[in-house]
Amino acid sequence: MKLILSTHNVTLTKTLEDRVVKRIEQLDHMDGRAVDARVTLEHDHRRMPEKQFSCSMKLAMRGPDLFAEARETDLYAAIDVVTKKIEQQIRKRHSKTKARKHKDAAKLKQVKREVGV
Repeated sequence: MKLILSTHNVTLTKTLEDRVVKRIEQLDHMDGRAVDARVTLEHDHRRMPEKQFSCSMKLAMRGPDLFAEARETDLYAAIDVVTKKIEQQIRKRHSKTKARKHKDAAKLKQVKREVGV
């Protein structure tokens, strides 16, 4: 997966980059169909003084892209919250496709049962 990491009013340190890469690898392990990930880290001291840091993440994949954004007092916490939101979206998408397959199989089984009777 290709990672595009951008910052706004934040100095990108090695630890920040490692945290983002680690979280993206976790997401890639959950669903390997993602093409690229765009992560934006921002510091805005004017908007909300209690929640100055924001992190937004967009995963491009087949079908609709996944997007999440979070504002926190700590940048590392914002990265973790965004990752959890994306994980939930991946799980929801996986559950929907799984349910759709089971529904189709149940319909086929019902049709075979009716034809056999």
